[in-house]
Amino acid sequence: MAEPKHDESLEPEEGFAEDGIGFETDIADEVETLRAERDDMRDRFMRALADAENARKRGERDRREAEQYGGSKLSRDMLPVFDNLKRALEVVTDEQREANKALIEGVELTLRELINVFGKHGIEPIAPEVGETFDPQLHQAMFEAPVPGTKAGEIIQVMAEGFLLHDRLLRPAQVGVSSTPAG
Repeated sequence: MAEPKHDESLEPEEGFAEDGIGFETDIADEVETLRAERDDMRDRFMRALADAENARKRGERDRREAEQYGGSKLSRDMLPVFDNLKRALEVVTDEQREANKALIEGVELTLRELINVFGKHGIEPIAPEVGETFDPQLHQAMFEAPVPGTKAGEIIQVMAEGFLLHDRLLRPAQVGVSSTPAG
């Protein structure tokens, strides 16, 4: 009769005790190793999720800023056009206005349209009035002079309007400021 085949997979592996205690210890060690690996992977996964969310938020913020402030260079370049149109209208005399009525109206319409375009793109004027208090966040002092009847820090002359692009300063208003000492 043939001898039964011996299945080697049923025999304890080398280094394991016959009683199985060594085997259980090795399984417990392997389970601990796998748990540590799992915890490490979970931690790395959570960090990757947080990084992805931060990148998404940063991308969204960058997109919004590019949308709002991307045209700031062009906007800044258009401000002298506004200044020149405004100056041209300020020096027109009544006689010139009568003699060149259509021309003057055309310049006024062009200035109004430019202001409308500015508004559509978030460009708002900073138009201080004489007597207001100087604000270094919005105004640029072009000169100081002692003017009777004023207090130090009051605006005494406005040379050019300033502009904000949404909430950012595009150009400060250019003003003269009183330096009259407190009396």
